[in-house]
Amino acid sequence: MATEEVNKPPTLPQYPEMIFAAISALDEKNGCNKSSIAKYIESQYGDLPPGHTTLLSHHLNKLKDSGELILVKNNYMRPNPDAPPKRGRGRPPKPKTSMPEDATVVGPPRPRGRPPKAKDPSLVAEKRKVSEPTGRPRGRPKKVRTDDEAEDQIPEAVVPAALAPKVTGPPRPRGRPPKVKAPFGAVGFE
Repeated sequence: MATEEVNKPPTLPQYPEMIFAAISALDEKNGCNKSSIAKYIESQYGDLPPGHTTLLSHHLNKLKDSGELILVKNNYMRPNPDAPPKRGRGRPPKPKTSMPEDATVVGPPRPRGRPPKAKDPSLVAEKRKVSEPTGRPRGRPKKVRTDDEAEDQIPEAVVPAALAPKVTGPPRPRGRPPKVKAPFGAVGFE
């Protein structure tokens, strides 16, 4: 039995304990980086598992996420207990108010956007009277030529409507006409 106790390897403490011991033993003002923590742990505890570096990284990240360690410029340090808690960016969320258990919800939640105007029955009837068709088509009226404009344009040949070519589409395209580029003249050296 005595031989079994001698050959039994000493048990390692948990990684968070080793990390905190390394940070307090190194006692650097700006904190300790990962490599200095790893070197200290290797020097103090000789028999480490094969995945020591990945385990150390995992536990450092876990301690950082839980707030037990803070990371400043790639250096890990214990947070100052007197410092105020660090606020996140942006506006803090509103506190959730819980509804009493005996309260009942009347209807669905209010929809997004501006609520519709209240409909007064007398106003709806007046609008119907105004919107009745007057016989005119909707939109801008067609442009009508005057007699002076018709006299300025003298037709070259009068062609009956049956023989005239059919024009499809508007007489000219809408919008501003494209800019005309002047052709380059021949440049020669004499």
